[in-house]
Amino acid sequence: MTAPEESSSWSALQRVILPSPDQTDTIPLYVDAGPASGIRLRENDELARTPKLPEEKLQMFSSGSRQARFEDLLSRQSMRVRSGEQISFGTYFNAFPASYWRRWTSVRDIRLVVKTSGTGAVTVYKSNARGSVQRVDGQHVDGEATSVFELSLKPFGDGGWYWFDLAASSTDLVLQSGQWETFEAPRGSGQVTLEITTMNKPDFCLNNARILAENPEALANVKEILIVDQGTSKVEDQEGFTEVETSLGGRLRIINQPNLGGSGGFARGMYESVENGSDYVLLLDDDILMEPESIGRMLTFADRCRTPAIIGGHMFDLYNRSVLHTFGEVVDPFRIVPAQPHADMELRHDFGVANLRQTAWLHRRVDVDYNGWWMCLIPTKVIKEIGLSLPLFIKWDDAEYGLRAKEAGYPTVSLPGAAVWHVSWADKDDMVGWQAYFHERNRLVTTLIHSPYPKGGRVLRESVQADVKHLVSMQYFTQHGRIEALRDIFKGPAELHGALASKLPEINALKARYSDAQLKENVDDFPAPKLGRGPMSGAPIGMPAKKELVSWGIKTVSRQLVKSPAPENAERPQGFLAHRDNRWFRLAHYDSVIVSNAEGTGASWYKRDPKKLKSMLAEASRLHLRLFRDWDKLAEQYRTAVPEITSIEAWKKTFGLDVRNGN
Repeated sequence: MTAPEESSSWSALQRVILPSPDQTDTIPLYVDAGPASGIRLRENDELARTPKLPEEKLQMFSSGSRQARFEDLLSRQSMRVRSGEQISFGTYFNAFPASYWRRWTSVRDIRLVVKTSGTGAVTVYKSNARGSVQRVDGQHVDGEATSVFELSLKPFGDGGWYWFDLAASSTDLVLQSGQWETFEAPRGSGQVTLEITTMNKPDFCLNNARILAENPEALANVKEILIVDQGTSKVEDQEGFTEVETSLGGRLRIINQPNLGGSGGFARGMYESVENGSDYVLLLDDDILMEPESIGRMLTFADRCRTPAIIGGHMFDLYNRSVLHTFGEVVDPFRIVPAQPHADMELRHDFGVANLRQTAWLHRRVDVDYNGWWMCLIPTKVIKEIGLSLPLFIKWDDAEYGLRAKEAGYPTVSLPGAAVWHVSWADKDDMVGWQAYFHERNRLVTTLIHSPYPKGGRVLRESVQADVKHLVSMQYFTQHGRIEALRDIFKGPAELHGALASKLPEINALKARYSDAQLKENVDDFPAPKLGRGPMSGAPIGMPAKKELVSWGIKTVSRQLVKSPAPENAERPQGFLAHRDNRWFRLAHYDSVIVSNAEGTGASWYKRDPKKLKSMLAEASRLHLRLFRDWDKLAEQYRTAVPEITSIEAWKKTFGLDVRNGN
């Protein structure tokens, strides 16, 4: 421990931050009350993989953790620790993710600088990949003090974090600032274009622009803030836009273009970042709330990566802000589906229930295949080499890009401590309805391009299974979209750009033909369900056992094909199913039922139709057989076309720009 050197050679990697005044529900992500010594983490890997119910976790950890007082937060960098109390910065936003810096950058030695006033102690801790807490160093402080701790990153090969705790003694102890630093200089300070793609969410966009304007330090290396507006409700028409634009000092630019989906908006951001000479583009969703400190952290990390890397931020639940959706994204190569990166990772982890120090699996470094484009930093060097996004409109564009970059030797890192809040997938069901077309087509395109297995591994088998589930569930509009997706695969990659602006209107035009696509706000707008106990005489309907699925499917499809719906069920539904009960093995027993949607905004009337089932099942089976037969030829066709359809020249044509003069 030495006094801090007044030298420009020391540069900040990460500073301590605290929540803004309107974010009281995020305190557990920034600061935690209670001593580290009061927590016992499980070190046995097998025990660590044993999942626990939320109520069990509450019981386990309630005595070891409590929330810090909001009134003790003095600023974004400063807080008070009351006499006799202890506060930990071993939290998501303030612990230092040592294993990520160890793995991906050339930094090997760092120092922690903590400035305090008052009487107490500063104690530094670290963890290993098993989550075991170890004391590193400590210092008693009195009055105005600066504590400096020299630390090594060498022991963090598989995982682990650094953090520090503050304990106040006879008087209050005030943290004035805390910062993790390195003596090693970066390759250079890269400039970034910050790009938001939006479609009729101008309030979200304007709010994030306002957050940036209120945090000018986050804009230190931002070359341009670009909003690609593809909606009819324009950001620049919102009240307060002029003031926000002025406060950003000329760095905000709006591009209005037709609705080309997320991939079209993000591809525009990639293109503009190359054109304006940026070193990076930071892609952001429109319906997010950002932690502005994340921008500097991602840039600082990217500037020091040994190999140019895509740096992603994590996603927290916008409506339950202490809940982390996932800690990392990988693609199962045999199934081409996003999957959990390791067995003991927990989806939707709530830091309000179990903090970082109490959660063993969070200490293992997670290596990923891609990062969602809710917040993703991409070097323009990578864009110049592998191209822009595939023209997929929505779904799978981010995963495919990560896989393509990985094959070219450019990794993706989901960096702890960089994050946004976004509407959780738990509040959506995009596997049904108009989005089903894009899920099916784009998954198949990604599989054709990237699958290392003959005939795409298990993808075709699972696609057929999904067809059966949707059909026995009376989701005929959804299945129509999936059939259209299969047909469009055979049109080849040359059609993808042309379909960007036209495919969604084509899919939506089909809604009028299907009752399951007719959404009504109030269930009272439907006929009242008739009296009775419903299908199976009201007995509980559970999922068939795995070994019985094939026989169950054959019997169910046969019954639905042969047995006509009862006439009275066409006039009145048999019942009402809440969305959480909307499962294929239950719907398959109904002739007619009202089903609410995931968002809770309305409901639809599902009606069984044997003719639709027969024709759609036959057509889907025929297309899958053809796809199986032509797989190798199509895979070669799509793989060969990737450089062309992701090129700047191809996208400029889609954007309506003149290729010859760039206008």
